[in-house]
Amino acid sequence: MYKILIINPGSTSTKIGVYEDETQVLEETLRHSTEELAPFGLIVEQKDFRKEVILKVLAEKNVDLKSIDVVVGRGGMLKPISGGTYAVSDELLEDLKVGRQGQHASNLGGILAREIADSIGVPSYIVDPVVVDELEPVARYSGVPELPRRSVFHALNQKAVAKRYAKEQNVPYESLNLIVVHMGGGVSVGAHTGGRVVDVNNALDGEGAFSPERAGGVPSGDLVKLCFSGKYDQKQVMKKLVGGGGFNAYVGTNDMRDLVKMAHEGNKEAANVIEAFHYQVAKEIGAAATVLKGRVDQIILTGGIAYNKITTDTLKERAGWIAPMTVYPGEDELLALAQGAIRVMSGEEKVMEY
Repeated sequence: MYKILIINPGSTSTKIGVYEDETQVLEETLRHSTEELAPFGLIVEQKDFRKEVILKVLAEKNVDLKSIDVVVGRGGMLKPISGGTYAVSDELLEDLKVGRQGQHASNLGGILAREIADSIGVPSYIVDPVVVDELEPVARYSGVPELPRRSVFHALNQKAVAKRYAKEQNVPYESLNLIVVHMGGGVSVGAHTGGRVVDVNNALDGEGAFSPERAGGVPSGDLVKLCFSGKYDQKQVMKKLVGGGGFNAYVGTNDMRDLVKMAHEGNKEAANVIEAFHYQVAKEIGAAATVLKGRVDQIILTGGIAYNKITTDTLKERAGWIAPMTVYPGEDELLALAQGAIRVMSGEEKVMEY
């Protein structure tokens, strides 16, 4: 049995978990106020503050650090890499510190994991960060050479549910053709074949279906005109695409449950937005099916919105003819990180080198 410490930093909180194999024995969300974080300029400067909070809570919960076999952190904005579980090497650590592809709280995951693991002499890992990039060369063409398509998506949860489905079917993940649809604050639709996500929309800032907070793909010519209209600066336009887009832009909420309630109460725009959301997600599923040449073993629906029966029923109606659908609602990032460590520690997978 492996005892695993998980560290998953977010912008205003740090989630920690302790697992014995896949059984959770502790989960805590440590919230950090604006005042507490205000003194720090760069995200990496928060390291010692967050580490102190983590160690304090573990001590309060009587978790003996010396009993931990491995520490796993959420992967951050590294260079594009293949999926898998990576040892936190010196080079990986350095790229997290500088923020190779940007400053994000998740960069602290590997940094904190390495520091705590080193102090007790155990390995430290990260698993399937958002920068997992397994796109086929043909999928990178956008039509503008300076703007290649990029792979930025919910890699941790997509890979976790794909491997969960394979395990339940008692077949290797690598033998399946899957379409995985993650529906959370952003939406990513990935085509999985041969154990790789060979095509997926950039779920952060510019492709695919709109989502609770993101605009998805928008008419590019009109976007250019908007940018040069003189009404908005770069920050304001980005806010329209990421954070203030999608559900937020149309009806002022990023919660599908609110949207459904509004629709039930007769709000026509809310009903239209729900219909358009389902329409766009189904279109993305259809597009992913062409990547797999129509040979799709299963479509997997996951993320918070997969709890909504209207969504899952509508997507089955629109895209269920492509392949059967399995629903794994929500996303259990702590468990997914634990599972990544277990696969390496047990010899099921080889540890990846950065």
